[in-house]
Amino acid sequence: MQLLCVLSLLVALAPGSQAPAPKTPPAGKPAAPAPAAAAAKGAGRTVELTGGDDMKFNTTSITAKPGETLHIVLKNAGTIPKIAMAHNFVLLAAAANVDEFIKAAMGAQATDYIPADKKAQVLASTKLAGPGETVEVTFKAPAKPGSYPYMCTFPGHFAAGMKGTLVVK
Repeated sequence: MQLLCVLSLLVALAPGSQAPAPKTPPAGKPAAPAPAAAAAKGAGRTVELTGGDDMKFNTTSITAKPGETLHIVLKNAGTIPKIAMAHNFVLLAAAANVDEFIKAAMGAQATDYIPADKKAQVLASTKLAGPGETVEVTFKAPAKPGSYPYMCTFPGHFAAGMKGTLVVK
């Protein structure tokens, strides 16, 4: 695991790399609504995920009904700086080649490690979350029953086990 952390740091610190700027609301604007408030506005069933410095999601299987609206809330519970240990949630189509997607993602820092040429395979995704940050996405589960892979695409995290399956039935 230490090797993966070092590799993540090296990728993040490669020439031309920059840490994404923290997102804060403009002056006078309220922060994004809390997950409970978003769910209350009809955002669907809320599924809370956490990821930490161990490069694992706390939940590796989510079950949904076809077409059900899901609101994923991902909190980074780690302490390692964002440039070396950020997390995202990326849900892929059932037919996606996960290994090819992950290989392409390693070079896609500018787009939060979601390769532009494979964006059509993405059903839902979040931005990257640093320590203590929370990111969210709301989407409809696919209408077709089946298994849909989700993962963190930050370099090394998928290989370390930061992945799961959305089971639609």
